[in-house]
Amino acid sequence: MDKLLIEGGAALSGEIDVSGAKNAALPVLVAALLTDEPLKVSNVPHLRDVTTMLDLLSGMGVAVSVDEKLGVELAAGRIAEPVAPYELVKTMRASVLVLGPLTARCGEARVSLPGGCAIGLRPVDQHIKGLQAMGAELLIEHGYIIVRARRLKGARICMDLVTVTGTENLMMAATLAHGTTVIENAAREPEVVDLANCLNAMGARVRGAGTDVITVEGVERLHGASYRVMSDRIETGTFLAAAAATGGDVRLTGVRPDVLDAVLEKLRESGAKIETGPDWIALRTNGALNAVNVRTSPYPAFPTDMQAQFMALNSIARGTALVTETIFENRFMHVQELKRLGADIEVEGNTAVVKGVSHLDGATVMATDLRASASLVLAGLIARGATTVERVYHLDRGYERIEEKLSRLGARIKRIR
Repeated sequence: MDKLLIEGGAALSGEIDVSGAKNAALPVLVAALLTDEPLKVSNVPHLRDVTTMLDLLSGMGVAVSVDEKLGVELAAGRIAEPVAPYELVKTMRASVLVLGPLTARCGEARVSLPGGCAIGLRPVDQHIKGLQAMGAELLIEHGYIIVRARRLKGARICMDLVTVTGTENLMMAATLAHGTTVIENAAREPEVVDLANCLNAMGARVRGAGTDVITVEGVERLHGASYRVMSDRIETGTFLAAAAATGGDVRLTGVRPDVLDAVLEKLRESGAKIETGPDWIALRTNGALNAVNVRTSPYPAFPTDMQAQFMALNSIARGTALVTETIFENRFMHVQELKRLGADIEVEGNTAVVKGVSHLDGATVMATDLRASASLVLAGLIARGATTVERVYHLDRGYERIEEKLSRLGARIKRIR
């Protein structure tokens, strides 16, 4: 099992390009199920979750080809098997995204229930409720969601809670429904907007993406298209936090500063100097950082996927910070590992109290999920001595060649077996 060995103490400096967004790429790839014409997708990150999604689509009969630049072409001329089996869904919960498109295109779908998740429950009841409102018949049998519908019908759907995958699933299903669908209390994340842009490029009629009300006018069919996935805002934020924590000076290119307002504001509050351009962000820090309070909420507020990284940053900042998690009920599993490195953190309910210390010391730590892995890498970069991060396969689900990119910025980091 791979591990990362990190020798801390090096300030990050230099320039790197940020990869495409996993959370945008996955639903865009699934959108290929909505048409019998080829969908060409570029800027797709080379990640474990992307590979799993391509395996899932291929198993349904979608022809998948990848070029030398990691561009993906998907041709779903015929969907032979509208099934998402447990073996794949259990490794990647985003597999549930096929539920809406399969129902809309094939009139049926059989998708395994996702089951548990390390960072907490992620129920699919909003997906089911929305499809039922559109006329689908659903039953749960032997751990599978089974959906049937001759043709979905437009409906007004009010989500009980904000869910990104639920919004994306219903938005895709509605593109081929008869009539108009209105999704209220929709997720506003940039990745939802990216999917809407792709669907519109395929001939869909989606309006309002990026607001809490999305309107989809159903069409008879969608056609093929070429689409470039947006850059990864969480990878961008992670590298910026790493640079700030190490006292670095970095420039990130191929990014979207306009979707990172909450993260950039917190970094400025910590004492980092930040400049931005249309597709780049430059950050530098001088001296110790200031502790910053963080409270996660749906976009455009501070993202839950950056909570762990800011906890690592706060662990060596001046003062005391409160880090409050409101999205997932079990997303503080990195706390015990950070404490192994010398961090002073106490958890009170859904809030972690982080008192900055003068330094962290290297140790062996274990990753429990994707973003926890990133926080431990950040902690290793600022710790004295060597840190070994175990179970880094979590990182490979969301960060493309993270050790290579950090090495180009001067980090002393290598992958070992």
